[in-house]
This record gives sequence, C-alpha cells and structure tokens, in this order.
Amino acid sequence: MQKQVKVLLIDDDPDFVETTETVLESKYEVITAYNGDDGLKKVVEERPDLIILDVVMPGKDGFAVCKELKENPHYHFFSKIPVLLLTVFPRGMGKTNIPLSAGVTTEAEGYVQKPVNPEELLKQAEELLKKYG
Repeated sequence: MQKQVKVLLIDDDPDFVETTETVLESKYEVITAYNGDDGLKKVVEERPDLIILDVVMPGKDGFAVCKELKENPHYHFFSKIPVLLLTVFPRGMGKTNIPLSAGVTTEAEGYVQKPVNPEELLKQAEELLKKYG
C-alpha cells in the first residue's frame, strides 16, 4: 500500500482554507492549521511532506514560521520539508508591516501569488514534492 502524501495548509482565512483544502484533497491528504504556532505543532505531530503557508497572518506570520522551521534546532528533523509560501506581494506590501526584504531572505522552496489559481497551486505542489520529496 502506497503512503498518501500529506500536505499541511496554514492560513488564517477559514474560507480560503476550506476552498484550498477541497482543491488539494483531489491529490493529497490535507491537514490544516489557522495560525503559525498551531502550524508548527502540526508539523511535529503530522510530519507532512509539504507545507503550504500564508505569509500575512496575525501573530506569527509565514516568514517567521518558515524561518523557525528552517533554522531552529528544535525542528531539525523537519527543516527539509519543502515550504510553498502564499503571498499577495507585491500588491499587499502597503497594507502590512512586513518588510519586502523578509521574502528575499526566507528559505522557502517556492511562492504562489494570491489569489491562488488552483491549477498553479497543484502544479507547484507537485514540482516541489518531486524535487524535494
């Protein structure tokens, strides 16, 4: 029996999560989290094969989650999980206090522009899983 690929979707917008979960479930087992801290807990609990992570969230934003996952020794075993960031940049830059330079220094393996095109999201996910999985 082949193991089903697990994708962890972290986003604070319940409507977006529900819609995106439906798209992803056509190919993957989907786990969801609605904030950065819960997302990091689910990384440890669920051991996903791919993390799809929103950048702009209250509390711990996507850049902080990605940085912690990739650099914190506590997450050493999980630092190789590919991260696909969801971003409204550059359009959203005027509405956030996150500096543009944060995106350049993040060790995410990929980016998808919001609003998300479902076919593009599936394509990017598949490419990252092939490359890093």
